[in-house]
Amino acid sequence: MKVFITRRFPQEGMKILTEATGVCEVSQWDSDEPIPRSELLKGVQGAHGLLCLLSDKIDAEVLDAAGPNLKVISTMSVGFDHLALEEIKKRGIRVGYTPDVLTDATAELTVALLLATARRLPEGVEEVKKGGWSSWKPLWLCGYGLSGSTVGVIGLGRIGMAIAQRLLPFGVKRLLYTGRTAKAHGAEVNGEFVPLDELVSESDFIVVSCSLTPETQGLCDKAFFSKMKKTAVFINSSRGAVVNQEDLYEALSRGQIAAAGLDVTTPEPLPTSHPLLTLKNCVVLPHIGSATYSTRGVMSALTAQNLLGGLQGSDMPSELSF
Repeated sequence: MKVFITRRFPQEGMKILTEATGVCEVSQWDSDEPIPRSELLKGVQGAHGLLCLLSDKIDAEVLDAAGPNLKVISTMSVGFDHLALEEIKKRGIRVGYTPDVLTDATAELTVALLLATARRLPEGVEEVKKGGWSSWKPLWLCGYGLSGSTVGVIGLGRIGMAIAQRLLPFGVKRLLYTGRTAKAHGAEVNGEFVPLDELVSESDFIVVSCSLTPETQGLCDKAFFSKMKKTAVFINSSRGAVVNQEDLYEALSRGQIAAAGLDVTTPEPLPTSHPLLTLKNCVVLPHIGSATYSTRGVMSALTAQNLLGGLQGSDMPSELSF
């Protein structure tokens, strides 16, 4: 069966596919850069399986180009907002994804981003490099600490919970969370389930770790930022579209909130001319939440196993129910 892979792929996953003798014949876009749309439409023709990444928009046009042979789409991501699920469902195509395996890496990165933003680490590095480090000054490069603070987590799912568990040992006084419903596991981190407005107005640090849905798209907007404390720090490692970036820029540039750290943006990559990149109190990372060697290896292996399961009509280790 023909399989098309939309990018160069970690060796752990490729090994599984190449060893599946007699199951699939692999063709691949052999580049670290995203596949051009025209090449995607060409490469997917007649494919029984498609292995894609978060940056690949898999819509009706791609499905039509693939044709009726397509049985499975396996995405190397926990997110699936790049997939036209209604179209995929109509055609009876199975979908595999990679939840759980990137939870720890993303939680670690989120905590690192929070600390770097709150304690102004990028500014400090820059001052050392450009010669701004002179004598000791009482308030130079002062930031905000976690000890005794209130942290608000928007979305206490797998990753939100892992973030909360890592933040508690820093001496966080209160942990608030919000979402559709209260979570039983929230008690493990002494979490208080509160309405969004209460979380926004009372938190010293707000961490967004929810899924992108019609309800959460643009959730963090002008009204949201206006309710935050002036000393509060905002962190987003979920999806860029949860945040209205123009409103965030206004809030940061006017001192309405203290600082923001983003591992996700709209679009990705963020243009170098974007206003947010002119601000010292905004730390932007290039969507590296799951970027550890071990995590990417495990993700690729799971993606390959999902693909093979779908091709063979057997169980997929992580099949999306929709």
